[in-house]
Amino acid sequence: MSKLSIQEEKELVSFIKDWLKSHGFTQKDLANELDIKSSRTSEIVLKIKELYKKGGMFNIAKNLIKIEQKWLNNIKNDYRETKKTPPYNQLDIDSLVKQINQDTIK
Repeated sequence: MSKLSIQEEKELVSFIKDWLKSHGFTQKDLANELDIKSSRTSEIVLKIKELYKKGGMFNIAKNLIKIEQKWLNNIKNDYRETKKTPPYNQLDIDSLVKQINQDTIK
């Protein structure tokens, strides 16, 4: 594959920053997913260039989509886990207090 043009590189960096912001993630999160040690923009750009060499824009898009799907699945799973254990409502607390009072009277 040919190299990314300077304009394409700038547009990709801008897109990636907006994309991360829209999902509430950071460059560090992306660096972890790309398996690179540094979250600096220059290091992310090097990885993006590497992906481009291996398959062009299609390969970059494919990898970003995989990352996004993983993040979205994690968000859904976290939501399901928090939803499984219902919080106590006022009736639960009232019945617990009533039970404690009955137990202490005995």
